[in-house]
Amino acid sequence: MDCIVNIKHNLITLSLILATGLTTPALAHDQSHSDINLATSSQAMSNVSQQTLQQIINIALEQDASRAQLMAQSQATLSSGQAKATLMDPTIKLGFSGIPVDSFRLDQDPMSNVSLGIMQKFDRGDTIELQSNQAHYQSHAVERQASAREREVIATVTTVWIELGYNQKTYAILQQQKQWLSQLVESLSANYALGLTESQDVISTQLKVSQLEQKLVANLQMQQKLRAQLSEWLGHEWLQNNTQLVASNQLNWSSLDENVNELADPQMRYTLLMQHPIIQSIDASVESAKTQVAIAEEAYAPQFGLEVMYAHREANNMRGEPAPDMVSAYLTMDIPLFTGNKQDKALEAAQYQVGASQSQRDAWLSRLEAQLSVLLSDREHTQQRIQRFHDTLLKQAQAQLDTVERGYQNNRASFSDIVTSSTSLLTIELELQRLITDLNLTNNQITSLIGDDLNIKQLSNTSAARY
Repeated sequence: MDCIVNIKHNLITLSLILATGLTTPALAHDQSHSDINLATSSQAMSNVSQQTLQQIINIALEQDASRAQLMAQSQATLSSGQAKATLMDPTIKLGFSGIPVDSFRLDQDPMSNVSLGIMQKFDRGDTIELQSNQAHYQSHAVERQASAREREVIATVTTVWIELGYNQKTYAILQQQKQWLSQLVESLSANYALGLTESQDVISTQLKVSQLEQKLVANLQMQQKLRAQLSEWLGHEWLQNNTQLVASNQLNWSSLDENVNELADPQMRYTLLMQHPIIQSIDASVESAKTQVAIAEEAYAPQFGLEVMYAHREANNMRGEPAPDMVSAYLTMDIPLFTGNKQDKALEAAQYQVGASQSQRDAWLSRLEAQLSVLLSDREHTQQRIQRFHDTLLKQAQAQLDTVERGYQNNRASFSDIVTSSTSLLTIELELQRLITDLNLTNNQITSLIGDDLNIKQLSNTSAARY
């Protein structure tokens, strides 16, 4: 009797497997190569998705309002500075002089004349040239802020892309887990109908399926949220028309892999971080502040002015002859005598501003250096963890699954054991994908710190370094 029951149990289980199109050898093959299939599909997907990412980044840079605002502000700062770095407008004087009040005639008194004059003031010392240089420094500072915004946009879009790719890959793995659990529910339900299993086993497995469906819904919600983040630059219409956007959680970081060892050299780190747009923007502000010191020093120099006047006379002189016209020329000089509360304080303020800008640069350098050190440490340890997954965990999970499959073929293991081992393997693969995603996110942040256009170059490559 027990033999007959075992035969019925095996026949039912076998029929369920055949009904779902899975034979035991195919099962073993699919599971042993599931991670390879995921990597292969991701590889095929990546060649298309990287080009799409490049296009999205280009569109995002073109549509980014903050970057456009900074570029316009840079031009406005330059034009405003150039407008200030010019001579003051000349002053024209036109009037009458020496007119007798009894007749108001120009030909009655030889001193009466009609005068026309022009007066021009000149800035102190080299103030104009210094103001022109300062305008260029200020404009360059804002321009480098626009470059920093460009890096930020590239890094943000790439981060969203990688996270979207991870969630899409996670969804595929969860779907595989759901498929296995659904088959297990069918098997347990059939066995329960024959009295071969308990109802609590069926309910427990159904609960796992429901929990997995909840994870799938949450995953789709996250995917939609990530796509919505891209609509900041691409617009609502793009969001509505690109619901099936295929992303990837792995990008090509070959350039970073080749140069990462150089980052161990402190001098190389300093050189790379000094090229960061934020540092360059602050450097330009430092130069602008130093120029302001020079302008403040020029305030101690005298300010000169030149005035020329021409006077036309209508009356005759004492000898009865026509009085000649007259020309007058004056040189004026503004001498700064009381400098205690004006020039001295202005110079002192400019010097303090130089110190403040330099301290700001040092603070940013220390901050970026610390960020880079943390990212490089995370990158190294994440790579070690990924390698450990490949060397140990995946092999052990696959060996466990192979053992269970052989036991199932020899009637020493149940179908539920195969499902448990298979879902365990998929869970490990899911954890591995999270690590790979974290590694790509870390690489993205590193290149944002040390590379000017490194992100764009890497995304355009067709070959990818994959784990």
